[in-house]
Amino acid sequence: MPASAPPAAGQTNVKAKARLANIDALRGFVMILMLLDHLRETWFVNYIVADPIDASTVIPALGFARFAVSFCAPIFVALTGLGVYLYSLNHTVEETTSYLLKRGALLIVIELVYLSPLYWGIVPQPTFWLQVIWAIGISMIALAGLMRLPRPALIAFGIGMLCFHNLLDPVRLTAENPAFPLWAILYQRDVIDLPFGFVAKTTYPILPWLGVISLGYVAGAWFRPEYPAEQRNRNLLILGFGMIAAFILLRTLNIYGDKPWFMTEGNSVRSVISFISMTKYPPSLLFLLPTLGGGALLLVLFEKIEDTGLVGAIAIFGAAPMFFYLLHLTVLRILYHSALGIWGPNNGGAYMFDNYHWVLAWYPIMLVVLYFPTVWYARLKRRRRDITWLKYF
Repeated sequence: MPASAPPAAGQTNVKAKARLANIDALRGFVMILMLLDHLRETWFVNYIVADPIDASTVIPALGFARFAVSFCAPIFVALTGLGVYLYSLNHTVEETTSYLLKRGALLIVIELVYLSPLYWGIVPQPTFWLQVIWAIGISMIALAGLMRLPRPALIAFGIGMLCFHNLLDPVRLTAENPAFPLWAILYQRDVIDLPFGFVAKTTYPILPWLGVISLGYVAGAWFRPEYPAEQRNRNLLILGFGMIAAFILLRTLNIYGDKPWFMTEGNSVRSVISFISMTKYPPSLLFLLPTLGGGALLLVLFEKIEDTGLVGAIAIFGAAPMFFYLLHLTVLRILYHSALGIWGPNNGGAYMFDNYHWVLAWYPIMLVVLYFPTVWYARLKRRRRDITWLKYF
């Protein structure tokens, strides 16, 4: 075929399939990792996990597992921005804005009306947990405005949020300050008192996530159908290795980007855990660098091996992420209350495992159990594109 000739339709479809399948695979990969953390939160929450993890006391297996699940939120938020960019390729600015506002509002409602009440009855008072779904919802609404910025300005905003938000760490407001609720939502993980005895916990302050979703949106340009795959992968490799190298350098210097790490004399394992334990709430620069960098490298890997059955199986979870998210949290909560009702509390007022190994043992079982309904929904979503509301889940 002459160099100037356009690719055949079949070749174009194959390239598009590889270009998008790796996105679903990466999204599915982080959903699979996320299940491990939520299993711990359900059955092993009596073992307190500090933020960042205290490497001097943490169970080593839990310390490494915590680092693994750290990839979930940054990659998922970045892929949300990337997905919005791809959506915008086939929709007008107004249609994309409408989608962002509707989807963002829906996610906020889901967090407040469904996900938070899942935990009522096992916490001292009714609490609205402003967690990752809330943060993504707010970020999508913000992106409806941010995406209108010129590309250089949006890149500058994203990098600025990513690299310099830790300069705000010393700013702490008390509940008496009129700006406290807004600042708690933006950057200070805290508790906001609400009427009628309710409280809101700002587990995921949103300011750094605005930078992550913006950079994900910017990176979406590399996934345009006409963008050369070789150049895209080269960009991702440079970005991924560059971010990981920056993390190693800054972490070694111990001068900026997170709380200092420490060497444990005679215990190299705990020294490593300390090195890879970073602040998640809100995510520090050193939390975001290796997780987003690792995500960029995984995109390249999944595209290279996209013909394998493994990538196809992982991509199922990424094709229906919201369904899987709601399903697994609901199933875990039903299982927890069933165990509590049958055997009663064994740790204060709760039913808990006495060993983290039980969490690891249940993990593959839950993956298999949840796989089949997720396959069903992913196929329904792909088959019934005429059902509008399916695209929001």
